Amino acid sequence: MKKLIVILPCLLLSNLWAQVHPFGKAQWLSPGFIEDSIIRPCPIFTKTFQLTTGIRSAKLYITVHGLYEATINGKRVGKSYFTPGFTDYHQRLQYQVYNVTGLLKKTNTIRVTVADGWYRGVFNEELQCNTFGKDASLLLQLEISYADGSKQIIISDSTWSSTTGPVRYSDLYNGEVQDTRPTIGKRYPVKVAGYTKTNLVPSISQPVTRHESFTPVKIWFTPKEEQVVDFGQNMAGWVMFSVNGKAGDTVKVAHAESLDKDGNFYTGNLRDAKAEDVYILRGGKQILEPHFTYHGFRYIKVSGLKPARDNCKAIALYTDLTKTGTFLCSNPLINRLQKNIEWSLNSNFFDIPTDCPQRSERLGWTGDAQVFCRTAAFNRDVLGFYRKWLADLSADQGANGGMPVVVPRLNRKNDYGVAGWGDAATIIPWTLYEVYGDKEVLNEQYPSMKKWVDYIVSTLDSSFTWKNKGYGDWYAPGPKTDITYIDQCFFVHSTDLLVKTAKVLDRAEDARRYGAVFTRAKAAFLELYKNPGGRTQNTQTAEVLALQFDLLPEKLCQAAADHLALLIHQNNDHLATGFLGTPYLLDVLSRYGHKDLAYTLLSQKTMPSWLYPITKGATTIWEKWDAIRPDGSMDTCSLNHYAYGAVGNWLYLHVGGIRPLAPGYQKVLICPEPGGGLAWAKTTYKCVYGPIICNWKLQGRYFFLYMKIPEGVSATVNVPGALHKKDLKAGVYHWKIRYRQAKA
Repeated sequence: MKKLIVILPCLLLSNLWAQVHPFGKAQWLSPGFIEDSIIRPCPIFTKTFQLTTGIRSAKLYITVHGLYEATINGKRVGKSYFTPGFTDYHQRLQYQVYNVTGLLKKTNTIRVTVADGWYRGVFNEELQCNTFGKDASLLLQLEISYADGSKQIIISDSTWSSTTGPVRYSDLYNGEVQDTRPTIGKRYPVKVAGYTKTNLVPSISQPVTRHESFTPVKIWFTPKEEQVVDFGQNMAGWVMFSVNGKAGDTVKVAHAESLDKDGNFYTGNLRDAKAEDVYILRGGKQILEPHFTYHGFRYIKVSGLKPARDNCKAIALYTDLTKTGTFLCSNPLINRLQKNIEWSLNSNFFDIPTDCPQRSERLGWTGDAQVFCRTAAFNRDVLGFYRKWLADLSADQGANGGMPVVVPRLNRKNDYGVAGWGDAATIIPWTLYEVYGDKEVLNEQYPSMKKWVDYIVSTLDSSFTWKNKGYGDWYAPGPKTDITYIDQCFFVHSTDLLVKTAKVLDRAEDARRYGAVFTRAKAAFLELYKNPGGRTQNTQTAEVLALQFDLLPEKLCQAAADHLALLIHQNNDHLATGFLGTPYLLDVLSRYGHKDLAYTLLSQKTMPSWLYPITKGATTIWEKWDAIRPDGSMDTCSLNHYAYGAVGNWLYLHVGGIRPLAPGYQKVLICPEPGGGLAWAKTTYKCVYGPIICNWKLQGRYFFLYMKIPEGVSATVNVPGALHKKDLKAGVYHWKIRYRQAKA
């Protein structure tokens, strides 16, 4: 098997796995002036130094308490934003390494601006600041190598100075205030601080960078006489303006995802996020954009400036992940659904997997992250991204094995576990192993996986049942599934994944031990919840979880699947599932002979369904099925939330027809399942061996299939009613086959 190599922009791989941090004698620096305790201008640290000639190379190592933007001689260092990234800073503070050889000259000035960010800004649902500390501090080392073999090292120490600059306030929720008028701030010495270096770790994930830009599609005044711009796409990022104004004039930019039913600017779903950027102009031509904040938005409200197509554009920012999968079919609404899935991925893969980019939350909810992991891994190379986040998950896990519901963890008080959320500890590592075939992620996370299952076992009652006060099937629009039932399903599933992991890692004793736990847990489930007819509970999610996690005896599975279909028919052929049931719903239906019903659910355009939001103009996935109601009234939930986008996995596996049969896609099943009136579909996935392609179309009585298999991958082809071939090697294949169900 090929060894997977993760490419990390801006990082020097030779230092990636260093066991000792590279900062040597560098010291933590804090501002030498008294900061305001509420509205804090961003401090700037400055150092000027001289070099001799003949530089061979220069590497800059840097991290801060907060967020940083570094320049050398006025030029920005690197293309990364929101560095050093979001972690549990008490335990894991990332540093970055940059090649800055081309930025240096004989006389040099380094300037590092530090913002509050996640470290000490207003961030969490309680709107508290100073979550991880009260300081804004810098740690830096510049290593310069000369052609003659000599070296020069510049470190953060008492010779630096501190001041403030144009960024007068910056907050992730509230926005940024800049006074761009040329002012010379008073220079102060710095304070050398004794903060720890033992928590320093190198970055292993790709950084947040700039991506697409969007020009306005409409500019107008609303019924409330507010000047509003529509960029046509909901996203995470900011707006850049080109202005030519008067000194002292003020421009204000507010952000929103939607308009209300009367066509006015709607901010009711931002909770407490002000989401407003303010600029005081210096006069003349200038470019305006934030430095240390971002917003979730499609619309902006502008005052102090007349926006036009040629003077403003929206910039999308998100983690720079390589695109690996594509999906396209003959139904434009489904194609829009795929675009919405990708845009919610973009918006919420912002250094960590977040729940939303717009409101006063933007947290790493573990349940959201695990239900979407498989879909994300088709669309993007997420191995390094999730490994970084899983390292925080392990670090934040309680001493008792309990798991916080958000990672990085903001509340230090409780060690607990919630079914479907805490199970990210087992589900995500196993999913990454299946997708990438890399055992290392299992090795890294195995202690955490064990601790999680041990935690559940420690809370069981005498019936070997997990009864926890969890969230259940969050936002399910139908009858609620008993939370204890859901608890037991995920307990069995996590234990099953732990056993499988133990076997992969050749931990025979653990496999035996946890295999016994799995057997008891499954027996307890059947004892408590199985009816003689094979039914569990009278909800769609109950049947879906029992079938997806293989909790029922084989002889009862079809009856349970048929009951699931009956429940759907009784609900007017609509789903009634929430965050935990929806990801598996269509897969279960397809597996047990209800493919046509799966297509029916996918194709529904009335609420609740995947296509209903598209009929209301959605360009991202909604948090709730009815975020915008049929009458145009608004819920206060997020319009950019990827959880229900987990349906993408079914699109790629069943409509697209590319299914892994072995870790890393070393073996694949090519098995497209036409239906729902689709005439064709085109799907590609770039696995660790190369691109896999499956294109099909129906034309008259014939089924046409184009398939490409890369070197290192073997394939089985199984088109129901048309074609079955096993053990195909690398190559390109074309088939034209008579297909009886061509008009289905």
